[in-house]
Amino acid sequence: MKRHPLATRFDGAAGILAEIDARIPETRDHAAETRAIVDAYHPKRLSLRVEAVVEETPSARTFRLRRRDGAGLPPFLAGQYVNLFVDGTSRPFAISSSPATLDHYDLTVRRVPNGRISNLLIDSVEAGQVLTTTGPMGTFHHNPLFHGDRVVFLAGGSGVAPAMSMLRDIADHGLDREFHLVYGSRDDADILFRDELDSLAARHPGITVDHVIADPSPAWTGRTGFLDADTLTDLLGPLDNRMVYICGPQALYPYALGQLTSLAHPRKRIRFEANGAPTDPTAQPHWPNTADPSEEVTVTFRDTVFRTRRDKPLLDALEDHDIRPEAACRSGECSLCRIRVLEGEVHTATEAKLRLSDRASAYTHSCVAYPLTDVELDL
Repeated sequence: MKRHPLATRFDGAAGILAEIDARIPETRDHAAETRAIVDAYHPKRLSLRVEAVVEETPSARTFRLRRRDGAGLPPFLAGQYVNLFVDGTSRPFAISSSPATLDHYDLTVRRVPNGRISNLLIDSVEAGQVLTTTGPMGTFHHNPLFHGDRVVFLAGGSGVAPAMSMLRDIADHGLDREFHLVYGSRDDADILFRDELDSLAARHPGITVDHVIADPSPAWTGRTGFLDADTLTDLLGPLDNRMVYICGPQALYPYALGQLTSLAHPRKRIRFEANGAPTDPTAQPHWPNTADPSEEVTVTFRDTVFRTRRDKPLLDALEDHDIRPEAACRSGECSLCRIRVLEGEVHTATEAKLRLSDRASAYTHSCVAYPLTDVELDL
C-alpha cells in the first residue's frame, strides 16, 4: 500500500500502519443494519395509541401516546416536538413529558380560537384512538456547551409545554442546572401544570417558577400584568448573559424581544421556538403594497391547477388539494416542505430559514411562502 510521506514522521506510525495492513478487509454490507438503527432513532412515522386524555385546564388537554406494540419510543431532547398528522394536514406539538420516560410521549394541546386542529383534537380525540406522528425533532433544546447551566425560560400559554419537559428532565436526571421559568397566563384558571410546577420549584433548589397573570381573578395574590422589562428585572434580577428561551403565542416573540433588548440583553443569548406561520404576512416590510392579500391567484403543481388567496400559505393550499409535501415545523425552520418556484413570484416570510442554495435554485419553504402572482411549483 502506498503511504503518504507524512505518515513516517510520527512516533509509532510504523506500528499503526502494520496493524492496518494486518486487518481482514470488511466486506459485509452494512446498509440494512444501518437503516434499522436510523429508523429506530429517527423514524419517519410512528403509529401511537392514545392511552389517556388528561384535562389540564378548561382550555387544554394532554394526550398520552404509546406504541401499540408496547415497545419503547425513540429518545428525544427536552424541548423537542413531534409532528402530528390529522384531518389531511399536520401540526407540530412539543413533547411535555420527560426524556427519562420513553414508554410514552405527552402532547399538551391548548384550544386556539377558530383553530382547526387544536379544537378537533380537544373535542374529538379519545383514549384508544390511534394517531400518526413523526419521530422527535427540533433544535429548541438545552445545549450545555453553548447555553451554560444558568438559563431563563419565558413562556406564554401552551408555550410552557417544552419548559415542562426541560424541568422534568432536570428533576428526573438530577441535573445541576439553574432554571428560572417566568410563565405568563391570561388568567389564573388557565395555568398549565400549576401544581407540578410549584412542587418542582419547592423540591429543587435550582428551579424557580414565577407566574404572571394578565387578567387575574379577585382571589389571585401573585404577580399581574405582562412580561415587560420591569417585571423581568424584578423577577430575574440582572440577566447576566444567561440564555433566554421564549415560547408562546406569536405576539409574545416581538414583544419579549423588545423588552429584553431594552435591558441590553444580547440577541445571540435569546432563543425562540418556531411557532407557526406569521399571523399577518402583509405586515412584513417586504410584502408589496400592490398585492391585495384577499385576491386569488392560480397555482400550478404538475398536473394540478387551482386558485388560492395570496395570504394563504402555499403548504396549506397544496394540502387542500391533496398535495402533501413532507412537513414538520410549519414555521419555516426545518425545510422539509421545500418547493421549487418554476414561474411566478412568492412572498417568503422572514421566518423562513433559507439556505444560500435555496435562493440560488429558487426553492422556498412552502409553510411560510405566499403566492403573489400566478405560480408554477414543483418539488
